[in-house]
Amino acid sequence: MDTDRIIPARFLKCVTFDELSGKMFYDERFNSDGTSKGHPIDDPQYAGAAIIIGGENFGCGSSREHAPQAIKRSGIRAVVAESFAEIFFGNSSGIGLPCVCASAADLASLNTKLANQPETEWRLNLETMQLTDGSTTYDVHMPAEPRETFLTGRWDAITELMNATTRIEELAHTLPAPACNTLNHAH
Repeated sequence: MDTDRIIPARFLKCVTFDELSGKMFYDERFNSDGTSKGHPIDDPQYAGAAIIIGGENFGCGSSREHAPQAIKRSGIRAVVAESFAEIFFGNSSGIGLPCVCASAADLASLNTKLANQPETEWRLNLETMQLTDGSTTYDVHMPAEPRETFLTGRWDAITELMNATTRIEELAHTLPAPACNTLNHAH
């Protein structure tokens, strides 16, 4: 799924990311006159769903950080796909949107179950690295470092910096002062 399809370029001029709520997959969901195309996201049987199931190289294309923001601000709490574009994965991890990988066979099985039983509630467990409905369980994976940041609640780099002001000041005092060079100009 290309980032241009996740959030069309015309929505990138928003002032805050909150304005992206409900805009994910807009051109996939609506015709130019605003009528519905019948996308699964708008299907009442999937109302309230918090996990997107994707395919290979989810989030490829341009590196716009608006794509994971649009997904998260539209109420999605995780994405499960076969693989992710590296920049999309990093942008998602940085805003607390876990992206986990599952095998193509498991995703096909999961999609069949979703089509036959759309009301089934699925849970993603980052401790056990499993997606389960209680009767069927699929193994998922993500790199160890981002997984650890989610498990410890330390995925927000800005908050981490703001909470480390003492350590930052201590480090600043150990660094050498920048050299000041004076330039002599002939007049």
